[in-house]
Amino acid sequence: MSSTALPSRQRPLQEREQLDLFRALPGDMAPRDSQDLMAYPFFSLAKSRRTAPIDFRSGGVTVRVEGTQEHGIATIWDADILIWAASQIVEARDTGIRPSRRMQATPYEILRFVGRGTSLRDYQRLKAALDRLQSTTIATSIRETTGRRLHRFSWINEWKERADAQGVPLGLELILPDWFFAGVLDEALVLTIDPAYFKLTGGIERWLYRLVRKHGGHQRDGWQFDFRYLHRKSGSLAKPHDFACDLRALVARQSLPGYALSIVRWPGEPEILAFRPVPSTAR
Repeated sequence: MSSTALPSRQRPLQEREQLDLFRALPGDMAPRDSQDLMAYPFFSLAKSRRTAPIDFRSGGVTVRVEGTQEHGIATIWDADILIWAASQIVEARDTGIRPSRRMQATPYEILRFVGRGTSLRDYQRLKAALDRLQSTTIATSIRETTGRRLHRFSWINEWKERADAQGVPLGLELILPDWFFAGVLDEALVLTIDPAYFKLTGGIERWLYRLVRKHGGHQRDGWQFDFRYLHRKSGSLAKPHDFACDLRALVARQSLPGYALSIVRWPGEPEILAFRPVPSTAR
């Protein structure tokens, strides 16, 4: 006789009970980012709600991201919470503390780490970001070794606000998916990013920094991509012409911490964005 599947409302409870609670570490630490998230279009680059899926396929890599009508797809600003989580996990591992997918922190700790304010409005935006991260669904072949199978998950399995018996707030608790947690624990799949990243205000600007940091690293001669490839790699809904204008504006502004941008033009060929590392706080 086959076993009966647990009702969906019981599965999170069972998962929570099986995981140790990891309390966020105090103090400053270097921000770390997942290379997989830096290299592929997992997030909306717009501040307005995006419900159109992201569907990226290149070679053997598939990335499909979907959001709900209510919340839309998680944005690249929402991804700051995942950078905070990755930084906590790596810091714990490096100091001999066992991390867990089940994490507890105060909104103040998260907001302060990612360079946001700590007002009631900032707290409400944090909760909205957590809702988008939980409701966004991803299907990807990245790190799947079994042919064409896809790994399906959400950025956050569940999250809740905690309080004691008297109703005094104790912060937030969230559970990360296996796919993200495993990638962060793998030292080869995490990079330190410049804290100035959190000050970048544009969606394409933030996306480009992460891509440049992933591919350019600290290679002396830098890296190059043509504009058409970058547009496809970004998952942006912007028209190619508008996207190209945004790239040219970023080159003119030179706002990416740790990297100098330039444009290479050849007759009859697409414009090429070149970037090389310059002295920076990121290591």
